Amino acid sequence: SQAKSQLYLRSTDHLFAKPIQGTEGGICPFLSPDDRWVGFWAGGKLWKTPIEGGVPVFLCDVLRPFGASWGPDNNIVFPYKYDTGLFRVSADGGKPEVLTVLNRAGNEYSHRLPHHLPGGKALLFTLNKEIHDGHPRTALLDLNTHKWRELMEDAADARYLSPGYLAFLRQGTLMAVSFDIDRLELKGQPFPVVAEVMQELAGSSMSDNTAAGQYAVSDSGALVYAAGKMIPPFQDSLVWIDQKGNARPAASFTASFFSPRLSPDGKRIAYSSIGNEARVWIYDLDRDTPTRLTNEGTTGFITWALDGKRLIFNWWKSGNFNLYRQPADGSAPAEQLTESESLLKFPGPISPDETTLVFVEETLDTRYDILLLDLKTRRVTPFLNTPASESTPALSPDGRWLAYSSNETGRKEVYVVPFSFRGGKIRISNQGGTDPLWAREGNKLFYRLESQVWIVDIRTEGGFSFSNRHMLFELSGFQGNYAMNSWDLSADGQRFLMVKLEDRKPQPVTELILVQNWFEELKRLVPAGRRD
Repeated sequence: SQAKSQLYLRSTDHLFAKPIQGTEGGICPFLSPDDRWVGFWAGGKLWKTPIEGGVPVFLCDVLRPFGASWGPDNNIVFPYKYDTGLFRVSADGGKPEVLTVLNRAGNEYSHRLPHHLPGGKALLFTLNKEIHDGHPRTALLDLNTHKWRELMEDAADARYLSPGYLAFLRQGTLMAVSFDIDRLELKGQPFPVVAEVMQELAGSSMSDNTAAGQYAVSDSGALVYAAGKMIPPFQDSLVWIDQKGNARPAASFTASFFSPRLSPDGKRIAYSSIGNEARVWIYDLDRDTPTRLTNEGTTGFITWALDGKRLIFNWWKSGNFNLYRQPADGSAPAEQLTESESLLKFPGPISPDETTLVFVEETLDTRYDILLLDLKTRRVTPFLNTPASESTPALSPDGRWLAYSSNETGRKEVYVVPFSFRGGKIRISNQGGTDPLWAREGNKLFYRLESQVWIVDIRTEGGFSFSNRHMLFELSGFQGNYAMNSWDLSADGQRFLMVKLEDRKPQPVTELILVQNWFEELKRLVPAGRRD
């Protein structure tokens, strides 16, 4: 089992750090202005505890803060999760209030990594325009008017330094620029000050791409940082797995593969790459050649049209994450299919008559719901939108039955429901399950349970029934556990197309570099700038 995280405190005049009691499981630490308290996140909640340790004090529920800042007004500013604006809560606890609302029309995806400026009238934050934004911006928020403006491009995790500078990260390099704290304006151009500072920017998942820099600067002029580089995207393998669990390569190269989908004729694989360039790719199995379909924006999950000539995928360029359709040969631009205010949508199967697309939509209230899109009228109809979270839909080949997973029992299980809206659901799995896949003949259903692959015999004559549920094989280290299926089935039903996760061993930080009297070096490196 993995070791639990904890906050530690080390005095500069001591050789060893000591754990802070009450911070077990805690991450994302931030200090109160008087340094007497430390705030942190653990178990979906914000907490604070005395810097020397003690009983933690609950502040509020937070799904996952990407940074937090404790202001001189005794309020703490944070984003609720990776795709929200900023919120504010009293350091004594209470209900958070909305501080900033994302400008979707202005292509804003996230406000994160807040940092109060002296005086408490304004703060800096990092503005992301895409899910995997490799060049985030630094913005300045007026806390009185709640209005903000962009200060710098390609600048993340900015902090104010008392001699009159802003420090920030640019592609793993610590930069600094002279700053007028009275006018809240930059003075001059940024300069690099420390190369290769660890920054979470280029990884393959949303939780990796916080853009946070692993550095801190004290008012007395001490700099501490973790040396390193940006986390690169994962390089994984695309493989075939037979029904005995034997693997062989499906592609001759590694890449940041995500959501592979086999074309109806079995000759091409569509997939998306993840990281700072989340694009749609099509891999020709005969020619052993990948071709990029999209050149901008962010995509995730993909579905083939039944004729194999078009693809449907979720795509973000400006506004919300909507569904688009595009010819697989790139002969025409992408055509938008949905338009709504909810953020994430994931394309699923298409009905055999090619009139309906099944898709999953994320909501704040129920997590995931399954909806239907009429591909002719573009009308959207809810299909499964209960208080539970429904995901990974899969249509039977004849279009009569829909398999999906739901957590209504407290854990994810696989169910089947008539696609005609008539009739109750039937639970297939009994120990947990996700990612159902139908055999092309409709007489078998496969699903996954963590590292296990299970199979069930299906009968639909005179009603729906199943039997002979058993595990096929167990094989760990493969991509899974998303809103949509992360695997596919060959046309003959004998092989599974899966993404094998290659080296995921974390590179732990074993040392921090401390530079005392760093402000003297900063003044030498960065010109003071002129004020007009």
